Amino acid sequence: MDRIDMNRLKSGEVNLGTSIMAVQFDKGVVIGADSRTTTGSYIANRVTDKLTHVHDRIYCCRSGSAADTQAVADMVHYYLQLYTYVFITSLPLLVLRTTRQTHGSAPPVSVAAGNFQNICYDNKDALSAGIIVAGWDKEVGPSVYNIPLGGGLFRQPWAIGGSGSTYVYGYCDATYQEGWGQDETVNFVKNTLALAMSRDGSSGGVIRMCVITEEGVERLFVPGDQLPKFWEGREVLSAPVKKSVELAAMAVE
Repeated sequence: MDRIDMNRLKSGEVNLGTSIMAVQFDKGVVIGADSRTTTGSYIANRVTDKLTHVHDRIYCCRSGSAADTQAVADMVHYYLQLYTYVFITSLPLLVLRTTRQTHGSAPPVSVAAGNFQNICYDNKDALSAGIIVAGWDKEVGPSVYNIPLGGGLFRQPWAIGGSGSTYVYGYCDATYQEGWGQDETVNFVKNTLALAMSRDGSSGGVIRMCVITEEGVERLFVPGDQLPKFWEGREVLSAPVKKSVELAAMAVE
């Protein structure tokens, strides 16, 4: 039997070459992502759900290695269950310094983001994971945290990530406004992801979104044939060629 080339397998790893986004508004947050999962140039799954539930009102968007991000999200989900139901003094990988019993209390979004950040930073040489954590809690209200490759932690009113994000930073900077309501924020996320998906070859499929507020979580879905349309150029080479105009020679004195 031939020996398996592990380096060749790693180069073809299932990857969430992706466009992910989270935006805070006055009463909650809107998170969204495309649905394309790639293995090199092959589309392994065109309807992936990249919005992962980690607690009742806390979700994360995943980009990078599918295996890495799924494992990290499962770990954080487990730790947040411990936070809710167990008396905690200190646990490895947790950003918790509690001196009281926490039975039944939902964790803040910052605790979830801190857990993601600790795992990603402590294993930054082994993981390929870019994660956006967003949700609502009774201490702060809505909040969005960005954890890019390397394990940094940044709280922002909006965050984008994945390979498609490089195409839409300018659009986000020019369009985003503070004080938006839910409808404006949903349209902003939908348009931004549609623009990223139209330019990035590793992003595509459908758009999945979640609206997270104090009242709960609402899932939204935009099929591929109903994505917002923007100018996509035209084929210049196929256009009819106009007859060239002969130029007269310039007189030289």
